[in-house]
Formats: sequence, structure tokens, C-alpha cells
Amino acid sequence: EIAAGNAAAAAVGTDSIFCQFTSPEGESLGPQLEIPLGLTTKQLNGVLNELLNNDRTEPYAFYVNDEEVVGTLGKVVEEQMLSSELVVSILYKPQAAFRVSAVTRCSGTLPGHTEAILCVAFSPDCQRLLTGSGDSTLRVWDVQTETPLHTLKGHKNWVLCCAYSPDGKYCVSGGMDKDAFVWDPATGQQVGRPLKGHTKWITSLVWEPIHLSSAGESSKVATASKDASIRIWDAPTGRSVAILVGGAGAAVQRQRRQERQGVGPLQGYPVQDTRGARALGQPHRAQHRPRDEERAANAKEAALTPKERYVKALGAEGNEERLVSASDDHTMYLWLPAVSKKPVLRMTGHVQPINHVSFSPDGRMIASASFDKSVRIWNGVTGKYMCTLRGHVGAVYQVAWSSDSRLLVSSSKDSTLKLWDVDQASKTFGKLKVDLPGH
Repeated sequence: EIAAGNAAAAAVGTDSIFCQFTSPEGESLGPQLEIPLGLTTKQLNGVLNELLNNDRTEPYAFYVNDEEVVGTLGKVVEEQMLSSELVVSILYKPQAAFRVSAVTRCSGTLPGHTEAILCVAFSPDCQRLLTGSGDSTLRVWDVQTETPLHTLKGHKNWVLCCAYSPDGKYCVSGGMDKDAFVWDPATGQQVGRPLKGHTKWITSLVWEPIHLSSAGESSKVATASKDASIRIWDAPTGRSVAILVGGAGAAVQRQRRQERQGVGPLQGYPVQDTRGARALGQPHRAQHRPRDEERAANAKEAALTPKERYVKALGAEGNEERLVSASDDHTMYLWLPAVSKKPVLRMTGHVQPINHVSFSPDGRMIASASFDKSVRIWNGVTGKYMCTLRGHVGAVYQVAWSSDSRLLVSSSKDSTLKLWDVDQASKTFGKLKVDLPGH
């Protein structure tokens, strides 16, 4: 890395360059500094923490013209052919202060369903797990004890998708029977009447983000169907609020990402600011559950927190909400839906249909899973290709990120899960970390 910095210094004719640190909100931090080109990201972190007067060293990622500094600052300067006469703006963004430990084995099995399990969803507090099955039922599980709490019956065919509401008050499910059901996960009882209207099976569903809810609580849910329509419902009453029609084929999954820090994905789950937290086991979580009085806090006031984080995260640097779509035509598109109806970038590389796409929690990367047996990693801001994760011998169905954005797990038709190292600062970036057989 130091050698790369020295090579860059030779390219620009000097061994240092003037820089200005800039916050995600667009504010300049401290004075302009003359910084050696051989500085690594670890050393840049030391400089920044001194400028911020942090009591302890916090991790940050650094960007020059939307390109992340991975090795040395000089390497980026050389690649972008930046002049030493210019003041280089270095954008810094906080990273997760905690580090998630890689899972190494199966810690428990939840038997009970009599047919294939087709969908799963954690509650917002991660204390409950909702599973939907081909046996036409859903089950609510206690994650701590690994025991079933309720069996939800109502569907007449396979349950294809399910989700908890952002406040955890409701959960909703959709299936092959064309209907969606709203449930009270605390009692296992159905809420209101079934959501009827689709003419073909329901392929996916999503709750309204809590920071957009005027009432301060979860009430609206959208369902997408093979009938090429999306319906928006008032969940407690079962009333249809709107019908969106326009596609020639099935309405399929899209992943939307707001450039934010500490704001949940558009599925609506409000994520706590976890800087300074640690990755801990079950005993610690059991001792640190929210108290009853905390749970009973005013819902409208609780909704302000994600909203405030959302507005702050957009910042003054012109960030916009980003959306990525994937298709059976083997391609993906990156969009700025609030700015234009035209895509920002067409993302190609997969050679078979794409099953699933997902932004990392920090928004810096996108992962895509495909029938071509591979997972691809893309830059979450520019959409540029970064690397391919190969190892599965069957179609890859789905991916999921760790909360610190440093690990990615993929599930495949080959009956295995694979855990990948996707920490860009790691020497093993893009490499298989753990193979998880068992299914």
C-alpha cells in the first residue's frame, strides 16, 4: 500500500496533497491539510478522529469523487489523475463501530411445519420469528426459547410472503390463494377481514415506512401480484386504498435504499443507531430487552426519530433516495425515483435471471443473486461492478447482509448457505468465509 502511495506521488510530482475533510451533511471539517499520499485508510481514520476530538477511535470510510479510498490516498489520486495544485475534498462517512461475528454452525432447528417453508421474517425487536409454509399456515416463534407461540390459520394455499409491521403491532401474509391476511402476532388472531382483490397469487408485500406515516403507527401495506398490479391497503380495516396497474408482467421485488445512517430499509423497520454497540449473544439480549414503559412510549413521537434520521442522512450534498430493480432479462437498473423516471445506470453481468437484490445497511454496496449460481457486488452509489462471489453449484435464491455491512450470506438451490467477507478494508474481500451445510 505504501508503494502504491509512492508511485502516485511520482505521478503527480509530489509526495503530498492538500485535502479538505467533508461531512455527509456537506460541512467542511477543520482547515485544509497537507496530507502525505502514502496515508492508508487506518491512518486517515487517526487524522479524522483527532480533528473530531473523539474520545475513542471511531471507524470511518473515505471517498474522493464518489470513489472509496480502500488502499492508500495516493492510489485514488493516481487513478483519478488529480492535480497536486487542487484541494481534494475527502468525504467521510461513519462505519459500524461494532463488528458482527461470523456464524459457524447451526444453533437450533425449528420443526413443526409439514411442508416447505417459503418465507420468514423477524419482528422489529428480533424476539419473534414469523414463518410461512406450503402447508397453508404461518407460525410465530419465540427466538429465545426456539418454541412456537401461535399457528396462524386462514390461507387455503401456499403462503408465499410475510412481513412484520415496523412497530411490531401487526404482521401480514400473502399466498397462492390470491388473498392477504393481517394478523395480531401477540394473540395469533386474524385482524379484520382478508385483503381480497388480486386475481392471481401474491408475490411480495411491504409495509409503509414508519417515518412516512402521518399517524405515527403502521397501518398501510402494499401487495404485489402475478396479475401485474400493486394494491395498497389499510391493514386494520382491510380497505383497498389504491390500485397501481401498468406493467405487462408480474410485479416483482425491488429494493429501495435511502442514503441514510441509522434508518431502516423501505420495508419500514426502524433501526436504532448502533454506533458503539457490540455484537452480543442471546444472554445479553435477554437482559437488555426494552422495558414496558419504553414500549408504551407515544407512537407518534417514536415515528419522529426515523424521520429525523432520514432527513439528516440525505444531507446537504445532494443525496437522493436510490432504487435498484432486477429482472428476468439478466439486467439491473439503478434509479433516482425522486429525480427522474429514467434510470441512472444499466447494470449488466449476470447471464441468467436475477432472483434477489439488496442494499447493504450502510448503502455502500448492492448484492444481487442469480440463477447463474453467482452473487455479484456493486457500488451502492454509482452502480459500478465490484466483484463476483462464486462457490454455489446451484441457483442462488436470496442474500442477506449483517448489520455492520461486513458480511453477506447467500442461500442456494444446492441446499447450502455461504457466508462471504465483503469488508472492503479486508484482504479477503469477496472471499468465502464459512460454508454452512445442513438443509
